[in-house]
Amino acid sequence: MKIFQQVLQFKTRGKGLLEITNEVQEIIRASEITSGLCSLFVRHTSASLVIQENADPDVQEDLEYFFGKLVPENDLGYTHTMEGPDDMPSHIRSALTRTSEQIPIIGAKMLLGTWQGIFLWEHRSTGHSRNVVVHISGN
Repeated sequence: MKIFQQVLQFKTRGKGLLEITNEVQEIIRASEITSGLCSLFVRHTSASLVIQENADPDVQEDLEYFFGKLVPENDLGYTHTMEGPDDMPSHIRSALTRTSEQIPIIGAKMLLGTWQGIFLWEHRSTGHSRNVVVHISGN
């Protein structure tokens, strides 16, 4: 069994989903692993990873809209406000979603569904530098 790791760095533009599917696929290709598992992990507490539809951008907008209603920034009950009104809501959003994903690999390609893509979801209002660890194991 072979193991391959690389860290991807992304600069986000603020709240929203950034598709990273192609960047992950490039790492799989470079790993020369044709059958195995790709594990992804975002190294932050105010961003997350999701596998979601990548065909219609309205899905991404609707997800952001829904989470804005579910976890509002103007809630006066938050005590962790040192980094601004978007900080605690971003931690809650991250806790409700995921910081890691696993995708099977066959034929040196991820076995994503027809409409699935991998997204880095920035929960802060301003852009940040985000690191995603890509760990690939297999043959």
